[in-house]
Amino acid sequence: MYRHAKRVVITVLGTSVLLVGVAMIVLPGPAFIVIPAGLAILATEFVWAKRLLDRLKREANAIWYTTPVDPPGAEPRHQQPSATDRNTD
Repeated sequence: MYRHAKRVVITVLGTSVLLVGVAMIVLPGPAFIVIPAGLAILATEFVWAKRLLDRLKREANAIWYTTPVDPPGAEPRHQQPSATDRNTD
């Protein structure tokens, strides 16, 4: 009985958080934080949510650690111009 009640509570809570996160895609709010939180809650009971959360983590890491390549001859974006390059007039 306890296991069933726990599963129902986690399902309702996780689904609610997930739906609020989906609504935040068009409404103001941090959807990119709330959606994974809802999936994390659901992943404690459901394998499909764990798989989706793992895929989301992989995709986020791929985006986060991808470094844009500067075109040949372009000044790198992450460096500030040196003092000699600045106009001191």
